[in-house]
Amino acid sequence: MNTHGIHEWTSTQVPMKHGDGRDVRYKVFQNGTRHYQEIRDIDDNLIHILELPQGMAMEKSSYEVLLRYVLVDVVNS
Repeated sequence: MNTHGIHEWTSTQVPMKHGDGRDVRYKVFQNGTRHYQEIRDIDDNLIHILELPQGMAMEKSSYEVLLRYVLVDVVNS
């Protein structure tokens, strides 16, 4: 596996529709030609790994937008 980091672990709180928010941490990495965002909770449990769409892999401002999408629309559905 040819994996290398693009964006190191970052902790953040993601605002949710109901409640205060959710504390998570995430990183972005490349495996071959594909880019992924790995999301974990504060206890280091895996929440989700998302393959990033082409063109978003290097846009750091998009990472937290994707976090909210995954937590609200993917994990809670």
